[in-house]
Amino acid sequence: MRRREFIGLVGGMATCWPLAARAQQSDRVRRVGILVAEAVEGDPYYEGRLTGIREGLRALGWIEGQNLKIDIHRAAPKATDIRKHVDELLAGRPDIIVTSGGTTTGPMLQATNTVPIVFVAAVDPVGAGFVESLSHPGGNVTGFMQFDYSLSGKWLEILKQVSPTVARAGVIRDATISSGIGQFAVIQSIASSLEVDVVPIGSRDEREIENGIGKIMRFPNAGLIVTSGAAVTVYRDFIVKLAVQRGLPAVYSNRAWVDRGGLISYGPNLLANARLAAGYIDRILKGEKPAELPVQAPTKYDLVVNLRTAKAMGFELPATVIARADEVIE
Repeated sequence: MRRREFIGLVGGMATCWPLAARAQQSDRVRRVGILVAEAVEGDPYYEGRLTGIREGLRALGWIEGQNLKIDIHRAAPKATDIRKHVDELLAGRPDIIVTSGGTTTGPMLQATNTVPIVFVAAVDPVGAGFVESLSHPGGNVTGFMQFDYSLSGKWLEILKQVSPTVARAGVIRDATISSGIGQFAVIQSIASSLEVDVVPIGSRDEREIENGIGKIMRFPNAGLIVTSGAAVTVYRDFIVKLAVQRGLPAVYSNRAWVDRGGLISYGPNLLANARLAAGYIDRILKGEKPAELPVQAPTKYDLVVNLRTAKAMGFELPATVIARADEVIE
């Protein structure tokens, strides 16, 4: 082969190499790691959101087994277990990480400030220190709020509407996280205007919850509010059963509690959040930065009531509350 022909051949190959490399890079399988603090195995509250993310990504052209691999880690809502799963997830070298809420987002941010993170349902991400501001997150994380703290005050207002005579309300919350403290603080701030004495109830175990409910039941006209938090969700069935057995009017933070027999809930549609999160995952995988994607708040909150539970308790829900409900379980 003449030297000129050889040089031409090498030059042609060199020209092709970058194109081949770019094609290989664009066609490579992208890895999405998901970390949820799932309190109950197979919990529909979390599994439904995972399904929403998968369906949303599929609609955007991300197909598992073809151009996408999803690595799901389900941790107990305990610091040691979450940390273990954070380390395992990062060892898989994901292109992006999805966290369920504040319980998992904080530890993940402590472990990495480079891998993009999208949270699906965080409470007060600015106050928790996850982002600099809602409009300009500023770091490697963005996502979707579960609700603004002001929503917590609505729970007490609804409790008074459901049972106007309520004078003392127990508030089950996780006092070890900022969102648990914040939710109780808002409820407490409006309690005097509604003439209700609010009492915090810890969520470390069933005994603490039962003792707390027992204390408020010593007084007439008691009620219950159950705030949002992974450590609280662990005891969902226990809390719902206890409230129904004791005839205690209770307001919950999302419809998953009402689906399991709770009386009434007011909160965002987290399945809708999950589908929206798929859009952010898509945009980040295509090159956009979390710092440039604003944190989004829910645009709609659903009031869900369970008439079957009301009848079992011998409790009559006001017609005005039923009329306002977005969904009634009969």
